[in-house]
Amino acid sequence: MESVLLVMTNMPDAASAESLARILVETRLAACVNCLPGVRSIYCWQGTIEHAEETTLLIKTVQARYAELEAAIRKNHPYEIPEIIALPPSAGWPPYLAWIAQETQKDIDV
Repeated sequence: MESVLLVMTNMPDAASAESLARILVETRLAACVNCLPGVRSIYCWQGTIEHAEETTLLIKTVQARYAELEAAIRKNHPYEIPEIIALPPSAGWPPYLAWIAQETQKDIDV
């Protein structure tokens, strides 16, 4: 079975998060994207402590599509250095993992 990844990124607002999520699913780079609004981020940027309300995206994809997914996030993300973190799940329900692999195949039309 294809290696599944959970990729995370944060967007500055719900509208940009939904736009990116739609692009990723429509291009089959992701099987599903969860948009989690109301995330409060505190981070250091260019020597200053920043506070931001963001929307976290949890993106389900496969390893074989990761490079394209990362490129699409970078192209459509407003941040200079967006958070893009990919995690392989240590376990998952096989039918769900198979669905992710099926939905991220390049040769299937939506």
